[in-house]
Amino acid sequence: MTNKDLAKSYIWKAETRLAALEVLNAKRNFSDVVREAQETVELCLKGMLRAVGVEPPKYHDVGGLLLEHGDRFSAAVVKGLKRAADISKRLRKEREMAFYGDIDFIPTEEYTAKDARAALNDARWVVRLAKKVSTK
Repeated sequence: MTNKDLAKSYIWKAETRLAALEVLNAKRNFSDVVREAQETVELCLKGMLRAVGVEPPKYHDVGGLLLEHGDRFSAAVVKGLKRAADISKRLRKEREMAFYGDIDFIPTEEYTAKDARAALNDARWVVRLAKKVSTK
């Protein structure tokens, strides 16, 4: 297995998760849409890094690393790197709260359809960007 193979696998997994996000959204499980959107974006960004020969670290938000290695991507992809990094950063901040909540923050009560729609749309956008990165 090569880095390219693993990159392709990450992006495929992210793409298939979009269907799961749709189911969660239809069930009005908005907090899980946000959480799973974060994981979808994380897989995409790490797949993109692997595709250009960068070993991604074991933390969740690698947007800064994506920008740092922007010169390794095609012009079509470079145009979207800042937005992808911003999406990753925003969703990373929501990761734990969306899943676990806190004593004064019940995820199923706090996250709304608007939050889920934004996370789902952002995840879709990042998947489309990631698919532009060559994994051949």
